[in-house]
Amino acid sequence: MQNYFNYFTEIEERFQQRRGSLLMLSTLDWALIETWREAGVPLEAVLRGIDSAFDKHDAKTRRAAGRVRKVNGLAWCAQSVMEAVEQAREAAIGAATEAGIAVESGFEADRVGQYLVANAAAVEAAKLGAPADRTAAEVAVRLRALSLGLHAEPAMSLEELDRTLTVLEEKLFAALLTATPEEELVGLREQAARELAPYKGKMQAVQIKQVQQQFLQKRLLEAWRLPRLSLFYMSHE
Repeated sequence: MQNYFNYFTEIEERFQQRRGSLLMLSTLDWALIETWREAGVPLEAVLRGIDSAFDKHDAKTRRAAGRVRKVNGLAWCAQSVMEAVEQAREAAIGAATEAGIAVESGFEADRVGQYLVANAAAVEAAKLGAPADRTAAEVAVRLRALSLGLHAEPAMSLEELDRTLTVLEEKLFAALLTATPEEELVGLREQAARELAPYKGKMQAVQIKQVQQQFLQKRLLEAWRLPRLSLFYMSHE
């Protein structure tokens, strides 16, 4: 399991640092980061891509006689990030990095169990309405069962557990789609399309589709006040 506890914050900080001013990332930006994380893109490759994109932008700014538009979104760096990923693959950096990841503390059975129970309570508290509430109840029961299983079998594979949590999250998301009015879903998809429009030339079609899906998922989870279930989102403070 990629142990990047600070994956999101480091990317946000590097983007803000290179931009030269504080700019809060948008829902679209967070969705893009999630697609990188889920695709297994190493943090180093993302940061290298951001630096490369801004190096090119800074060089263009120095050559330009007039004013150059300021970078206003992380998606502007998407193409450079993908180029950095390809360079890492060619140099076999990805394999070396994967082999060097150490098992860190923070995933003790008690802490993971508490995280699962807390998420179960949050899912139970959501008022989704029929038939989505049935799915939510099933997910909550499964989360509590997984928590009990950790204490019975503390050596359970974290990778296997996280795959199970991802499946439960997908089931929950499918239930949210049925619980959300059609016009609201259309509005969210239109919003995602508008925000992505300036960056279509810098992103592949598959990536655009993934970001749109992540955008929709994130907004629906926020609207229903539901948590992300993956161990990646577990606090390590």
